Amino acid sequence: MALNGKIAVVTGAAMGIGAAMTEILLHNSAKVILLDVNDSAGKTLKEALDKKHGAETTLFINCDVTSEEQTQAALQKTVETFGGIDILCNNAGILDESQWEKTISVNLMGIVRVTYLALKYMSKLTGGRGGVIVNTASLAGLFPLMSCPVYTATKFGVVGFTRAMAVRTVFLDAYSLTFGRRKVYSTFEIIGVSQNVRDVNVSDGLPRGR
Repeated sequence: MALNGKIAVVTGAAMGIGAAMTEILLHNSAKVILLDVNDSAGKTLKEALDKKHGAETTLFINCDVTSEEQTQAALQKTVETFGGIDILCNNAGILDESQWEKTISVNLMGIVRVTYLALKYMSKLTGGRGGVIVNTASLAGLFPLMSCPVYTATKFGVVGFTRAMAVRTVFLDAYSLTFGRRKVYSTFEIIGVSQNVRDVNVSDGLPRGR
């Protein structure tokens, strides 16, 4: 996918992998909406990006992916501001075994929630223009980490959800859905990214070395 002019939403965008994703997208002439609960870090990054790429290329929104109301409002603001969504990078995540319910809520339920809400704007079945969804997983989503069982469970869940959604969209694209005389295609590529290690090629369900 050519990134020039595309509209990308990145969750957990204020620091780390999310900030790196944002930089790469902007470097390739996309416009980026940064979603994060860290208000100060998000605003600081936004100011730095404005100086390099121009204020019109980014939008920061304080958003907690565990909140359906906040997520819906952020996506709606994105569409109102930029006219649509082409790319979703589900990157928000935490590692805190002492808060296992929150870890599951952010790492797994957050990705599912944001994906389904974003599909309302992205899918051609609902008037969108298709696009790409990238889900950040981890090596823990491929091999269990005994020190982090809950985190491991969430990342295995992310990999499973990503692969299942990829197969689903490939099926829809291959066979299409027919309504009356008009065919409607989903037109999506859904990719899993393993943190710092390698990508997961979900189109065939097998790991792909990087």
